[in-house]
Amino acid sequence: MHDTEWPDGLCVVPEGKNIVGHVGGPHLRLLAQRTGLTTALSTALKPTRPRSWDRGQIMADLACAITLGATNIRDISLLDHHRPVIGPTASIATTWRMLDATGPRRLARIARARAAVRRHVWNLLDQRPDGFPQVRIDGAPLTGVTVIDSDATIIESASAKQGARGTFKGTYGHHPLTAYCANTHEMLVADLREGSAAPNHPGDNIAVLHAAVDQVPGSYRRRVLLRLDGAGASKDLLGWIASAGGRTSPCYTWEYSAGWPVGEREQAAIEALDRLGLWEAATGADGQARQGGFVADITGLLGDLHDWPEGHRVIVRTEPLHPRYERGATDYEKRTGQCYQAFSTNTARGQTAFLDARHRHHATVEQRIRDSKACGLGRLPSRHAHVNAAWLCAVAIAADLRAWLQLLALSGELAAAAPKTMRLQLLHVAARLVHGQRRRRLKVDATWPWAAQIAAAFAAIRALPPPART
Repeated sequence: MHDTEWPDGLCVVPEGKNIVGHVGGPHLRLLAQRTGLTTALSTALKPTRPRSWDRGQIMADLACAITLGATNIRDISLLDHHRPVIGPTASIATTWRMLDATGPRRLARIARARAAVRRHVWNLLDQRPDGFPQVRIDGAPLTGVTVIDSDATIIESASAKQGARGTFKGTYGHHPLTAYCANTHEMLVADLREGSAAPNHPGDNIAVLHAAVDQVPGSYRRRVLLRLDGAGASKDLLGWIASAGGRTSPCYTWEYSAGWPVGEREQAAIEALDRLGLWEAATGADGQARQGGFVADITGLLGDLHDWPEGHRVIVRTEPLHPRYERGATDYEKRTGQCYQAFSTNTARGQTAFLDARHRHHATVEQRIRDSKACGLGRLPSRHAHVNAAWLCAVAIAADLRAWLQLLALSGELAAAAPKTMRLQLLHVAARLVHGQRRRRLKVDATWPWAAQIAAAFAAIRALPPPART
């Protein structure tokens, strides 16, 4: 049959019955319920006067909608066709009123609720056959280390929203700070800031990292690695990290791996390394020597560093200069054809090449931010700052739900899939709702390649033990 013949006699009519689109919606809603997230949010958002709608359920539903692809408050309506499965859902106006009523005090209560739920989820992760996920560097796990990655991003605005300003990149919008757990890919914190806010502001960075650590269960706060880009090169911030956030107990070991500016001292040290040939080979993803990459510890060549935390080290990396970075390269880099970057750490042990690979792994936070921008972070829905702050909270909850779904219910490629792939293969699949024998069944087409995984994921979520009552 020719390609021009296949549509003959074909038409599309809106007459289907008992068809449920976005079959991943019930998965996410059930996951929020089984982990105790919905109940915790309901307690945190409980109004002073009785309301017809549970605000915690609305927040959980909004997070589910964001995971499914919602980019604004109106998209909460995409859950409306799930009524035969999950029951009534809030309207657009009710959802907006919930966000409007979620001010700073309620956001703080939500943060405490999320931390309590995270304790339960991390206990479930620890009970898996593979145990709690560990960050792997060059194929070796950082056993027992909780890794937190922090980075700022820009959310552009097409209108004059409250807090929107010109950014350092020449755009217009907001400049929030985010923090993710590299072990689980959860979004711990998203702090909405004005567009003109500096990425290296020590106070802002300390506040975000403090809030991020508060999201981590207590037993996982003892060995922490906080990774930052060049915005983390401040004495106040690194000193706060080295002191374990002011904790005096020796059982707390907090380390940092932060970008370091290449100034005159560093440039002189780099030139000395080139003259004497004192570089050592960097390692790649498989732990083998990285072609064209070399590293060296230049702490001893930088003179007095007593103002920095005890054990402060500076490591520099060199690799061939890529053509796309030639425009911003220094004269020395253009002359040598090499790119030089530095970072600092207070880690006393470990080979220089391993510490370099550990810091380069911080680049994965860019993927986390891209995933979040595909799930609500890319656009702020309101002209009011407090509504946008509540929206960012919903975005963070959505990121948690997506991470928990992959860690607790999925396997194989879906367990590491990006949001776009998850929507194609699982979340946006249609199913037929069938009633019979006092049961309801969502029947996914058996020919769909991931039908078995969709069914197994729902069964795995239903089997999750509920959190213990306190």
